[in-house]
Amino acid sequence: MSKLTDVSKRILIGSALRSDRLTQTLLPKRIALPVFASDPLSSVAYAPGEVLMVLSIAGFSAYRYGPWITLAVVVLLFAVVASYRQNVRAYPSGGGDYEVATVNLGPRAGLTVAGALLVDYVLTVAVSVAAGVENLGSAIPFVSENKTGTAVAIIALLAVLNLRGVRESGTIFAAPTYLFVACVLATIAWGAFRGLVLGDEMSAPSAGYEVSAETAELTGFALLFLLLRAFSSGCAALTGVGAISNGVPAFRRPKSRNAATTLALMGGLAATMFGGIIALALATGVKMSETPATDILIDGRPAGPDYHQDPVIAQVSAAVFGHGSLPFLLVAAATALILFLAANTAYNGFPVLGSILAQDRYLPRQLHTRGDRLAFSNGIVLLAVFAGVLVYAYDADSTRLIQLYIVGVFVSFTFSQTGMVRHWNRHLAQESEPAARRRMKRSRAINAFGAFFTGLVLVVVLVTKFSHGAWVALIGMALFYAMMTATRRHYDRVAEELALPAEAGREEMAKPSRVHSIVLVSKVHRPTLRALAYAKMMRSDVLEALSVNVDPEETRALFEEWNRRGIDIPLKTLDSPYREVTRPVVEYVKGLRRSNPRTVVSVYIPEYVVGHWYEQLLHNQSALRLKGRLLFTPGVMVTSVPYQLESSERARLRARRRSEWSAPGAVRRGPAGPAGRGEGDGREE
Repeated sequence: MSKLTDVSKRILIGSALRSDRLTQTLLPKRIALPVFASDPLSSVAYAPGEVLMVLSIAGFSAYRYGPWITLAVVVLLFAVVASYRQNVRAYPSGGGDYEVATVNLGPRAGLTVAGALLVDYVLTVAVSVAAGVENLGSAIPFVSENKTGTAVAIIALLAVLNLRGVRESGTIFAAPTYLFVACVLATIAWGAFRGLVLGDEMSAPSAGYEVSAETAELTGFALLFLLLRAFSSGCAALTGVGAISNGVPAFRRPKSRNAATTLALMGGLAATMFGGIIALALATGVKMSETPATDILIDGRPAGPDYHQDPVIAQVSAAVFGHGSLPFLLVAAATALILFLAANTAYNGFPVLGSILAQDRYLPRQLHTRGDRLAFSNGIVLLAVFAGVLVYAYDADSTRLIQLYIVGVFVSFTFSQTGMVRHWNRHLAQESEPAARRRMKRSRAINAFGAFFTGLVLVVVLVTKFSHGAWVALIGMALFYAMMTATRRHYDRVAEELALPAEAGREEMAKPSRVHSIVLVSKVHRPTLRALAYAKMMRSDVLEALSVNVDPEETRALFEEWNRRGIDIPLKTLDSPYREVTRPVVEYVKGLRRSNPRTVVSVYIPEYVVGHWYEQLLHNQSALRLKGRLLFTPGVMVTSVPYQLESSERARLRARRRSEWSAPGAVRRGPAGPAGRGEGDGREE
């Protein structure tokens, strides 16, 4: 069974990598761009549609505000990208927004940002996969009929790909990401050429339809609220921008400069693609609605429940290239694929952030451990589980999921940029060189503008999206915050208990007055004799054998065999009228402790070691239960004395052969020494 499991693991994620190969997994810019920027780049597949659907509430006439909303989103995008370029230069360790907020605003602000980012990463996976499934379902009915199961399966597949390592997953995802970027830019360029140079009339499939306004013509505050809501929906184009600041350690040297360059490339591509798609959508007459069945009118009548509303990017490519043409199909395929791969941004951001939080004792320490492929495997698996649960709870409905989105993004944006302003203020107070002060003041101005803009957008998002589902994201952030503070309290409490006193711990090293050793005996056989011999070697003050009288005949036979072999250790029996083994032993040990609190009781338990899991079912587990009880008894030391059966030796040889084949655990053993052994003590943590 274990061999089959190990073979399956190697097929899925590959052979283990040594720790000294970590530098070989670092990313060049051409790979880092698809790894960390696939989320903001892919947002052009749904963010333009979100803007137009909100505007359609006031009817098609409200589309005239689309260019202004697009301009506002692009300006915000450039402001955030410029701000994060300062972040990656000042804090290249990979802590990103969490580190900036913690250092400059305090631990509570840092935990607030961490909770927001963790929620956002989970939602990134859920929204991207759900949107991709919906796009794929428009062409494949089976996917549409089983979209929840398909989404969960894709989340699991992405987890497996990322378990193979950051560089390997980036190489896999690079080609589809660049294909999507090329398809979108080609669509924009060809559409602009046809419209501006050739003067062709391009019409989207929905151009001849009408949009029924849900309300009367809006004016004043109602119109302003609608525009702000459309703007907040368009801000989905900014999701994932901060992932690069968390992933700086994954870049090749010079890390900060490469990360800043990648940020600039990402910002330029995302702005061009987002603006170009909305411009073509307005030029080709795309019609979108939040409730197309009732608000899209075909020949003056509602479209009905059978009407399928294609995404904006699909309608634009149909207008530019022709519906069903080869370029149209290529754009559709690339869009569906990039939406699945957009989740990869979160699969790289969540585990790194989880590792940093675990190092700071805010999350379980297991999240700080790298797996066989030098990826943070536990964080990858945890993200997949959270996203899978969310997709299942919301039936993989991207329209419902996207309402939870971007709240966490702008919480982290705002705290991070505010922290950077304080960072520059602190450094300016210590810097006297004029050129350096000018650079710092310029950086502070950029971050101050970013903080003001993102803070304003955060208020807009909370006001416009709270009742539409943003409150769920806020609850998720609060739960993460509570979990992290509780985890830190636990680790602090344990550290306090384990800490040595200031005076070198003399009291802790004081010898007990006596050591009373007990060897548990059920039968006279080789494991028992081994345990007795080991206990005698320890030179205890008192050494006795102890048996529990469950069956009088077996107890009588035990005494006879004991005396026949002339064993020189006294054998004592405890009566157990209810045939219990654990309780009589525990009570006897506690009684020894009560009679002399300074006496340490050392209990030796002989145990079989078998080679197969099913063999464990054939042996009594009383030793395991007994150890579990005794470990909670102060002043009691429990020692297992193993006796390896023949099947365990065969299992050891099988494990050794597997170890020589795939070297599992080699990462944890450290680099090989001169003799081919680990240079440490050989223990795994």
